[in-house]
Amino acid sequence: MDPVVIPILVAALVVVFLVAATVRIVPQARRYNIERFGRYRRTLQPGLNFVLPVADRVNTKLDVREQVYSSDPKPVITEDNLVVNIDTVLYYQITDPRAAAYEVADYLQAIDQLTVTTLRNVIGSMDLEATLTSREEINARLRAVLDDATGKWGIRVNRVEIKAIDPPNTIKEAMEKQMRAERDKRAAILHAEGERQAKILTAEGTKQKDILEAQGTQQAMILRADGESKAVELVFQAVHRNNADAKVLAYKYLETLPHLAQSDNNTFWVIPGELTEAIRTVTTAFGDQSAGAGLSVSAEREDAAADVADSDKDSVGAPEIEPNSTLALDAVAAADEAAKQAAAAVSDAKAEAEAAGETRLPGRR
Repeated sequence: MDPVVIPILVAALVVVFLVAATVRIVPQARRYNIERFGRYRRTLQPGLNFVLPVADRVNTKLDVREQVYSSDPKPVITEDNLVVNIDTVLYYQITDPRAAAYEVADYLQAIDQLTVTTLRNVIGSMDLEATLTSREEINARLRAVLDDATGKWGIRVNRVEIKAIDPPNTIKEAMEKQMRAERDKRAAILHAEGERQAKILTAEGTKQKDILEAQGTQQAMILRADGESKAVELVFQAVHRNNADAKVLAYKYLETLPHLAQSDNNTFWVIPGELTEAIRTVTTAFGDQSAGAGLSVSAEREDAAADVADSDKDSVGAPEIEPNSTLALDAVAAADEAAKQAAAAVSDAKAEAEAAGETRLPGRR
C-alpha cells in the first residue's frame, strides 16, 4: 500500500468522527442538556444542532410530553384510627429541562414521597366516611401542594387522582352489612308505600263504583217511575177518551183476580169485598145483552105472527106467542153462565194460593 494513502484515510476517519461529534439531531418533544467541560452550557431544541466535539457532551435527555406516574399503595391512618391503603395517579409535565436535571436528583421519587406526605396530612384530618366521600377535595389539596413544591423543579403537576381507597377487611364487611341494611330498609319502605298506594287506589275505585251503581240505580228507578207514570196516564186517558163503562171495568177486574195468587211472597189470599159487585155488574151486562137478543127475537116472532094473522084471518085455533117467557129464559141463562164463570175464576185463584202456601210452609219450618 502506498504510504501516502494511509495518512489520507486516517485524516478522513478523523473528519468523519469530528463531524459525527459535532452534529446532534434532537427528536420532537425531546430536550437535551449540553455540558461543556462539565458545566451546563445550553439545552438543545428539536431539530439539527451543532456542538463542539470533545468539549461538549449530552448530560440528560428529557421528554417534555405529559406523563403518567402511578404510585404503589401507601398506608394512611384516618382520624378515627383506621389504616387505609391509597393508590394515586399523577399527571405531570416537564416545563424546564435544566431545573428538572439540576434542581433535584430524582424528580419521580421526590414527587412520590411528597404525595405520600401530603396524603397523610390530609387524610389524618378526616374520618373514614369523609375520606371515601371527599375524593375531589383530597385531589384539589394534593394538586395545590405538589404544584407549589414541584414548580422550582421545572415540573408542572396537571392532575392528581386517587385511584383506590382500600379499608381493612373487617371495615369492608361492616360497610357491606350497613349497605345491605340500608337497602333492606329502602325496600321495606318502598313496599309499604306501594301497598298503601294500592289500598288507597282500591278504596277510591270501590267508592267510585258504589257511587256509580247508586247513581245508576237512582236513574233506573226514576226512569221506571216515569215510565209507569206515563203508562198509567196513557191508560187513564184511553179509558176516559173511549168512555169505558162499568161493564168493561168489571170484566177487567175479574180478569185480574187469578194473578193475585201468582206472587211467591203470598202465604194466604184474601178475596176482596168488591168481588160481589163485579160479579153483579158482569151478570147485569150479560143479562142486558140476552134481554136485548130476546126482545129482537120476540119482535121478529110477533111480526111473523101478525103476517100470518093478516093472511089467514079465518083460521081458528092458532097458537099464541109468548115473548116474555123467552126473554126471561135467555136472561136467566146468561146470568147463570156469568155467575158460573166468576165462581170458577174465584175457585181457581183460591186453589193456586193454597198450593203456593203449602209448598212454602215446609221450607220455612
